[in-house]
Amino acid sequence: MRVSYLGTSESAAFIAANSVRIPLYSESMKPSDLGKQPEDKSVDLNALCIPNPTTTFFVRAQGEPMEREDIQTGDVLVVDRSLTARHGDIVIAFEHGKMAVMTLQLKPDVLLRPKNKAYAATVTPIVEDEASSLEVFGVVTSVVRQLERG
Repeated sequence: MRVSYLGTSESAAFIAANSVRIPLYSESMKPSDLGKQPEDKSVDLNALCIPNPTTTFFVRAQGEPMEREDIQTGDVLVVDRSLTARHGDIVIAFEHGKMAVMTLQLKPDVLLRPKNKAYAATVTPIVEDEASSLEVFGVVTSVVRQLERG
C-alpha cells in the first residue's frame, strides 16, 4: 500500500493554545444525557493522536488495502518519527524512493510485510543510511477514517 504525504502537525504550543475538549460519553448513557457535560469525561483529539507534535506527520493511504490491519484507501495515518519501531509495528518505509505502509518483522529475520496476500514480504536489509534502498521512516500510531453515509 502506497501513501501520499499530507504534512506535519503544528507545534506543541500551537496545539495547546488551540485545544478543544470534546465530551466523551459512555455506551450506558441515556438519550436525555446528550448535550449535558459528562463529569470529567472529555477528550482532546490532538492529545490523543499527537503526543509528539514536532515529530508527527500525516499520510493518506492509497492503493491496495492492508487487509489484515484494516487500513483502507483514503485513511489518514498519523505517523511518529520519534518512536523506535518494534516487532509488529505498522511503519512507513521508503523503498526505492516511494513511501509504503508495511508491518515490521524483527523475528526470526528482519523484513517488512505488506499484510496483503497479493504481495510478498520485502527481504531487503533495513539500514538507515543514504545509500540504502529501504528505510523505516516512522511508526503509524493512529488511523483516521471517514465513514461513508447511507
